[in-house]
Amino acid sequence: MTPNFCHRTRREFLWETGAGFTGLAMTGMLSADHFFASQAHAASDFANPLAAKKPPLPAKAKSVIFLFMYGGPSHVDTFDYKPKLYPLDGKTIDVKTFGRGGKRSKSRVVGPKWQFKQHGQCGKQVSELFPHLATCVDDIGFIHSMTADSPIHGSAMLQMNTGKILSGSPCLGSWVNYGLGSVSEDLPGFAVMLDPTGGPISGAKNWSSGYMPASYEGTVLRSAGDPILDLQPPAGMTAPMQRRILDTLRDFNTEHASTRADNTSLGARIASYELAAKMQMHAPEAVDLSKESEATKELYGINNVKTEEFGRRCLLARRMVERGVRFIQLYSGGAHNDSNWDAHTDIEKNHNYHCGRTDKPIAGLLKDLKQRGLLDSTLIIWGGEFGRQPTAEYAKGTGRDHNAYGFTMWMAGGGVKGGVSVGQTDELGSAAVEDQFHVKHLHATALHLMGLDPDKLTYFYGGLDQKLVGVEGAKPIKALV
Repeated sequence: MTPNFCHRTRREFLWETGAGFTGLAMTGMLSADHFFASQAHAASDFANPLAAKKPPLPAKAKSVIFLFMYGGPSHVDTFDYKPKLYPLDGKTIDVKTFGRGGKRSKSRVVGPKWQFKQHGQCGKQVSELFPHLATCVDDIGFIHSMTADSPIHGSAMLQMNTGKILSGSPCLGSWVNYGLGSVSEDLPGFAVMLDPTGGPISGAKNWSSGYMPASYEGTVLRSAGDPILDLQPPAGMTAPMQRRILDTLRDFNTEHASTRADNTSLGARIASYELAAKMQMHAPEAVDLSKESEATKELYGINNVKTEEFGRRCLLARRMVERGVRFIQLYSGGAHNDSNWDAHTDIEKNHNYHCGRTDKPIAGLLKDLKQRGLLDSTLIIWGGEFGRQPTAEYAKGTGRDHNAYGFTMWMAGGGVKGGVSVGQTDELGSAAVEDQFHVKHLHATALHLMGLDPDKLTYFYGGLDQKLVGVEGAKPIKALV
């Protein structure tokens, strides 16, 4: 299926609203194996929706790794240096805030609990929470004036992933796979790796393909143990035996699906059986980290109990990029409260833990991609659904409430200009005041770097040409590219 940058043929429209397949990039192989030979349409009429496509515009990036810090990291404690906050610690001041605790006009300041130092040739101020990432600042472009429409986790996460605060829309990974397909034929085109503590609020809506066919939705890999289960065939099962079983199952399922063309999930389920057989041949090697050198494991922090888990997922992300996977999303933090970055009570305990788990692995990922010549073609995105306020939520404690008025995210690689900072929050970090950028501008920048025009990449649904960046559109953040 060809993305609708302007118009689509009737056949493409029928395909998009009908026979969608799994998000695991198997439809091309099914077509090559004459999976559709028994259908009313000739096999030559089939268009693989996940076949790799040439980007319509010059592209810098080929893959995306989205490092999602679920819960909302505090920008004023990490990358947005606010020296005037330190002497205000504990004082009640006039400042407008809006978070989980509602709208306020006066609150108690929580001064930053960590010191900042300048790093790199660019002289970027970085908190001591990130000693390893601080060594990579010359490859990173910081956005200090991000804004979002909601200070509530569920709707804010949906917007960061899909551009909308309501559920039902395709996420960024789905749009990228829709527009470009996936180079990999043996692994998911869009992979999601959750934190061991659990998934984020709103769950699978965050990696859903929404109104697009199921072929574009994300595939969740396990965060503990084997990333993919049952990669070994049952004892005594030979390849010819398995092929006969799959062929028979395919025939029955295809007959069942022939009268249910509008059920894209059914089509995805049918194709997933074929995918499982294909992945038994290729996926074990892709997820096997045992052949990585000890130096590489050390780089990602895999030899340390504190950083091992997130380091493994970062290393797996690099291996998936090497094998052509188009979009990978890693979640740091899951479940609720201090299991993620949602520091409502004790900012020190919370951020010491989560920064400590992720700092070295993320720096290792950047350095490893760079030394392998992959950073230039891999776009890295870091951030949460919003930031945190400079003031306390409760009468006591150091917790911070949600802040969607102004927060920090960063991008690296894939055509991003390193060593720069764009936008600015006020002197307290409570709201963006210079070069405000909305979530849709972040999405527009990612699509642009992938060679896609954010205002022309559309999908017809509900009587409209839908866009990730909305009807009003959005321009890329030019200062970053």
